[in-house]
Amino acid sequence: MSIAEIQKQIEEEFSFFTDWMEKYEYLIELGKALAPFPEERKRPENLISGCQSRVWLAVDVRDGVVFFLADSDAVITKGIVSLLIRVFSGHTPQEILEADIAFIDQIGLKEHLSPTRANGLVSMIKQIKMYAVGLSVAGK
Repeated sequence: MSIAEIQKQIEEEFSFFTDWMEKYEYLIELGKALAPFPEERKRPENLISGCQSRVWLAVDVRDGVVFFLADSDAVITKGIVSLLIRVFSGHTPQEILEADIAFIDQIGLKEHLSPTRANGLVSMIKQIKMYAVGLSVAGK
């Protein structure tokens, strides 16, 4: 499934909810469903700077395809990072770099986050893109 198709799927899921309390509850559920993050990868180099809560992001590459693992000590942030992993994992660095991240605005996420969480979201996306840049340069 392409990045655009995954984003469309997320937009459809969020369209079922009528208010933001329901959407926050859904984000929390997504965070709870996130694959466990290995304790040994909770190292300083995997922490994302710019997030109020602690967010770890690790990357694995198999056959030129990028897979992300993430965790957070805050439940809503964990749900947000789970959405980003869902969108970007399983794609090549080039696909990640070329992706338009429209779903964030489409579901109204950015406008319903506190300023610190919105900054954290930007930091998470920036880190994912930085990994993709590094991997695409290393792959050439």
